[in-house]
Amino acid sequence: MGDNESLKRLTEALKKAEVGAEEALRLLRNQATLDMGFARLDSARGVLRFFPEVVLARGKSAAEVVSIVDRLHRETGFAVASRVEAEHAKPLMDEFPRGEYHPRAMVFAVGKPEVERMEDEGSVGLVTAGTSDNRVAEEAGVILELLDVEVGRYYDVGVAGIHRLEKVLPELREAAVLVVCAGMDAALPSVVGGLFAGPLIAIPTSVGYGAAFGGVSALLSMLNSCSPGVCVTNIDNGVGAAAAAVRILRGTGTKR
Repeated sequence: MGDNESLKRLTEALKKAEVGAEEALRLLRNQATLDMGFARLDSARGVLRFFPEVVLARGKSAAEVVSIVDRLHRETGFAVASRVEAEHAKPLMDEFPRGEYHPRAMVFAVGKPEVERMEDEGSVGLVTAGTSDNRVAEEAGVILELLDVEVGRYYDVGVAGIHRLEKVLPELREAAVLVVCAGMDAALPSVVGGLFAGPLIAIPTSVGYGAAFGGVSALLSMLNSCSPGVCVTNIDNGVGAAAAAVRILRGTGTKR
């Protein structure tokens, strides 16, 4: 049931009460898969009005990325790709002149997603320890903004200059959710976690010298945070942090 014709048939059956709403949603979740031969696209994820499929461009050829983005855009009206290198960006912009490429975030998007904001759902604050962490934060931030989430940016406020954090604390505390990015010793999420009462998602970044082990040191530091309740994503996983933030804001169906 991955094409528009099947979706129309299901919609008509729903209107005629031949199938219930819960059953219709189950069918869409389980069967709306687009088989492209070299890829299987989950076009039904957007039906949940939660988080769309994000195409990982890295490791795919430019032609594959363009083909996948084109199919998703035609089927759902929206497509977004992450880790879009220069070799992917130009063909995508050539094929989709109305699309937008965010080079710092390495995100490309075309079309407009169907999203439902919760009333008074609040904002997401993006916090980075240093400017080298901003690329990962931007991956999360751009995707959140594409989904119509209000985003505040508080960059370069790491513990090496802790006074910088103090200046933005009043604004941080106004956010519904914080996403905190840090490499090196990754102490920032623990500090912020002790000062912010809401949900905090920590992203370890691959920033640091030899003993940082490409972000493994930051990951272990965050997993061992002395601030209880800090949730940790994989290394450099801005997409995952964005998805977690949207789940918190909209996934339960409750207002914040």
